[in-house]
Amino acid sequence: MIQRIQSVFLLLLALAMLSVLALPLWHKVDGLTHQELTLTAFGFQAQGLTPAGTGPVWLIGVLAIASAAVAALEIFQFRSRAKQLLLGSVNLLLIVSTLGAMFYFSNKGEQLLNLKLEGQFLMGFYLPTLALLLNLLANRFIRRDEQLVRSMDRLR
Repeated sequence: MIQRIQSVFLLLLALAMLSVLALPLWHKVDGLTHQELTLTAFGFQAQGLTPAGTGPVWLIGVLAIASAAVAALEIFQFRSRAKQLLLGSVNLLLIVSTLGAMFYFSNKGEQLLNLKLEGQFLMGFYLPTLALLLNLLANRFIRRDEQLVRSMDRLR
């Protein structure tokens, strides 16, 4: 059911994870050499250098898409709250993996340019943290519904 509050949280979670795909995650500029490096969900965008040996950056995008898909699937599993909780746990792992991959590849990017300068985390980097919070809230309300149904079964 879309009118339940956990469904709204899950919809916002899916939108946040899809926004990770569109927004830049990390950016670093070397003022002396005019080199720029931007981390997105599917790769590095470089100006003035070639980012070699950075690894499969597309993994961030794949994890974000998987997390959004699991959240969308979780919305329509309202008849089985146990399955919703299981999908919420899977989504927790996917979001944490997305955050880990973002940290890993931003550290790889730090090593490509001047090590004395620090890169900046951009808006897209913080969205999985918001998604993590929304996932925890959705799971809390799903558990509350389950407890309400069990208490009604005891009254019968």
